[in-house]
Amino acid sequence: MQLKDFGFYRGVNLGGWFSQCDYSRERLDNFITDRDFDVIAGWGLDHVRIPMDYNVLEMTDGFDRIAAAVSAAGKRGLKVVLDLHKTAGFSFDIGEKEDGFFTSEACQERFYRLWEQLAQRFHDPKNIAFELLNEVTDPSFISAWNRISAECIRRIRVLAPDSLILLGSYHNNSPEAVPALNAPADSRVIYNFHCYSPLPFTHQGAPWVPELDLAARVAFRDSGTTEEHFEKFFAPAIETAEKNGTGLYCGEYGVIDRAKPEDILAWYRVIHAVFEKHGISRSAWSYREMDFGLADARMDGVRNELIRYL
Repeated sequence: MQLKDFGFYRGVNLGGWFSQCDYSRERLDNFITDRDFDVIAGWGLDHVRIPMDYNVLEMTDGFDRIAAAVSAAGKRGLKVVLDLHKTAGFSFDIGEKEDGFFTSEACQERFYRLWEQLAQRFHDPKNIAFELLNEVTDPSFISAWNRISAECIRRIRVLAPDSLILLGSYHNNSPEAVPALNAPADSRVIYNFHCYSPLPFTHQGAPWVPELDLAARVAFRDSGTTEEHFEKFFAPAIETAEKNGTGLYCGEYGVIDRAKPEDILAWYRVIHAVFEKHGISRSAWSYREMDFGLADARMDGVRNELIRYL
């Protein structure tokens, strides 16, 4: 069963709104507005992925903010993926200084309680999917993550027996790590991966990737981006999903704003062909800013064509 069978096929991330931000009222109130949902619907997309940090959810009005976002999306015919981007004790970004989640029963219980609250309030299987945790990092976490995710799914199912659940693996949701995941607990658990490959092209000039030369710039024609590249990269995830009778969701993919807009368009065109061939649902990173913004002014010259390849 593919995620597109449930109506989630082409989406975009609302990164930097309830996650990876300064958590100011100005940011939470105004980074994404109703007008942005209008724009996204106008692009012809069918869903948005909303990254959320645990500390936003634990604010007094945190769940109300998520409810307002879900409502704004729904009024425009957009489905929603609710993605827990950071939980107490773990973040994909080591700069967040969150640690201990995979060994701390207290942090795990906090995680379970958040998902029980989300499941109870946002049980809407036709329009809302749950992504348990963004980008598990180290391979050493996978045994604990398989145990934790299984328990979390069990608890969610008490409150939301038929909601869609997205599950990713280590190496920041690498498709190569999907075989290390548990077999899906039921027919509504879908495997999730991310794709920023080839990294020297998609992350050129990114200061948070120390293994790359900060000054290096890579043109699309020199990047090694081909359909064959993505076929090989996705193969472990595709094979594992087929073996276990589930589908695939690419929750993040994109190219940094240091690349030329024309080169970004070319990359999207190639990866789109492979997504379409295999029926892989996806959500581009990201709608605005966050170093990858598709709505940013610099993309004006190519956006009308690019959105055909989301």
